[in-house]
Amino acid sequence: MSLLDVFLKGGWVMIFILLSSIITIAIIVDRLWALKKSRSNVPAFLVKIRTLLKKNDISGAVSVCLEDKTPTSNIVKKGLKKIQFGHERVKEAIETAGRQEINKLEKGLSILATMAGVAPLLGFLGTVTGMISAFMRIEDLQGAANPSDLAGGIWEALITTAFGLAVGIIAYSFYNYLVNAINKFVLDIEIVSNDVVDIIEEMKISKNQSNFDEE
Repeated sequence: MSLLDVFLKGGWVMIFILLSSIITIAIIVDRLWALKKSRSNVPAFLVKIRTLLKKNDISGAVSVCLEDKTPTSNIVKKGLKKIQFGHERVKEAIETAGRQEINKLEKGLSILATMAGVAPLLGFLGTVTGMISAFMRIEDLQGAANPSDLAGGIWEALITTAFGLAVGIIAYSFYNYLVNAINKFVLDIEIVSNDVVDIIEEMKISKNQSNFDEE
């Protein structure tokens, strides 16, 4: 028996389970690709930015961010572009950019969580409709039904439950994985952002100290 035959025996509920599985796979692939593109060598990036900022080479630091092309470098770049407006504006720009990048990475996760809950429920719905079909068959045969007469309804009940649970398990597993990966990304953003803000503050203090010494 082919997979298509098994699918068809699941009845009309299988159409919705199939739809939920397509949505689940699409979101998983899209988010995994987004996370792959967002990965960067944070320690190496920080060393480059720190070195350039201590030399007061803001344009060089911005160029490094443009070359890196990751959410982390994009956040730092937006902060550096506000450096002439002071420490607080840099901090605000970094925080705003950080929220925007996190929102981009979290896109679709709420739908994935919904699929993790809906798919098993659809499976259980198929179980109920399958059992209803089996009992209706018993009624039609006035209680003289044999196992083969009930097989269709039982097939529907078991297949939809199995497929619904499979989709739900996959969706829930990848949802947790993606959430943990994004949380790690958030931690990296905080480390880089705090380091950059601290360096800019040190630059400001050093500049003020130099002016004071000159006076």
